[in-house]
Amino acid sequence: MSSKKSSRREAITAFVLEQGAVTVGSLAERFDVSMQTIRRDVDALCEGDMLHRVHGRIELSEEFLNTPFDQRAGTNLLGKRAIGETAAGLIPDGATVFISIGSTPLSVAQSLRRRKGLTIITNNLSAAMVLSEEVSNRIILPGGELRLPDRDILGNEVLDFFGRFRAEFAVFGAAGIADDGGLLEFHTTEVRATQKIRANAQKSLLVVDWSKFGRQAPALGDNIAEIDTIIIDRHPGAAFAPLLNEIEDRLLVAEGEAT
Repeated sequence: MSSKKSSRREAITAFVLEQGAVTVGSLAERFDVSMQTIRRDVDALCEGDMLHRVHGRIELSEEFLNTPFDQRAGTNLLGKRAIGETAAGLIPDGATVFISIGSTPLSVAQSLRRRKGLTIITNNLSAAMVLSEEVSNRIILPGGELRLPDRDILGNEVLDFFGRFRAEFAVFGAAGIADDGGLLEFHTTEVRATQKIRANAQKSLLVVDWSKFGRQAPALGDNIAEIDTIIIDRHPGAAFAPLLNEIEDRLLVAEGEAT
């Protein structure tokens, strides 16, 4: 395969990851190639498990699609609450904190309501609203389009926004964790935002409940071994024991083995 064709197919995959689904015609226009060429690209890409073609569109397969936010927020409430309390216990009054999108970082925000004088830098509108109840807090939000129903803001403007700040803590989750510890997301924009806040914080806090271990998502970010502190609600099972043993000095288990 030529390098030009390979680069175009990688770019097509990245674009579908961003959008969830795109028409074949829009891809031909975007990459300035013929419909015949783009159809060959699409046919080749759909031979794998991640993408499939439906009625003139190419889209992510169902197992790679994200679960609606309100559904995620309503699952494993006790586990996420325990994670939130444990994470909040590491963050003192007056701290500056990045908080990423997601239901588990939202649980951390809910547990931080007893803190005072926080500076919260976030693209998670739900977290901002929770922490706005304490009037001594300072809440800083990016501009841009609000993504619904997740109530968060993503895009290049968010990366520029996060790049203008430094914080003591970066609190973030992950859509899934691969066998080798890779942190997975559903969109590359989510990966880049997480990497930006991690790079600009003194300490990184990964907050994930046990169900994220082994969960599929297409966009690969950093590795769990690179994170300063990892907070989970309970051990995910024997398959991930070797991975967690390698980071046991940075691993906090909020509920032990209880379910």
